Amino acid sequence: MKSILLVDDSPTLLMSMASVLERSGFAVTKAATGEEGLDKIRGAAAPFSLIITDYNMPGINGVEMVRQARKLPGSRFTPMLLLTTESEQKKRDDAKAAGATGWLVKPVPSDKLIQVIKQVVPGA
Repeated sequence: MKSILLVDDSPTLLMSMASVLERSGFAVTKAATGEEGLDKIRGAAAPFSLIITDYNMPGINGVEMVRQARKLPGSRFTPMLLLTTESEQKKRDDAKAAGATGWLVKPVPSDKLIQVIKQVVPGA
């Protein structure tokens, strides 16, 4: 089973996205902050198949979380998607420079989310 780390400071979004992903057969680990997400990566028994993080969060934002996660041995090559309401090109460029694999604009329809996951996660 493919595992996904979902990081977002919105409990409602975490719950709804986790539900969609679990119904699609993924194991989901949730974190409410970038710092908590990094702790989950460090403490994972096996590397995650995918990391999806919100852009705007208290503490470190999603771009900084991706930047730091790329330095960790277990997530150096893990696909990472930023999920946000932002659509500004500079922010997309910053995310890409930090190591983000892709960018999803909220709200993401369930079918589109699963389609993107299948594109970035081998065997999903």
